[in-house]
Amino acid sequence: MDLSTVIDENRINLELDVANKAEAIEALADMLMQSGSLSSKESFINDVYVREAAGQTGIGGGIAIPHGKSKSVLKTSLAIGRTKQPIEWESLDEEPVRCIILFAVKEADSTTVHVRLLGQFAGKLADDNVVETLLTSADAKEIIAILSEEN
Repeated sequence: MDLSTVIDENRINLELDVANKAEAIEALADMLMQSGSLSSKESFINDVYVREAAGQTGIGGGIAIPHGKSKSVLKTSLAIGRTKQPIEWESLDEEPVRCIILFAVKEADSTTVHVRLLGQFAGKLADDNVVETLLTSADAKEIIAILSEEN
């Protein structure tokens, strides 16, 4: 899967002014809604919280990858937000997060595409340069470029 098909500059906010996880998910879902990726923000957020209840989405190193498979997703997409201040999030290293990558997955894509997408991102996030770019870059285009690069 070509990651550039799910990433859009209009769904990247590198100055996310939120105080907690709920505000972060709400802000990222707003970007997905405004870009036409969702039919219902509320329904999608509910599905994200169903997934959150199943296990930690904070993967460590200041990054969280919450995701929702939902009937309200019109187009499998993602939104990226970097918070102005670290926020509490259940994460593997028990540290707060600064970068949240919210996956919105169409129900029809919920098996193969979803697993492939998460697998590709896991590979990217194992690269210290990618993580550093996500946590420090001021340029959404640079983030898209590094995430879209072939391994």
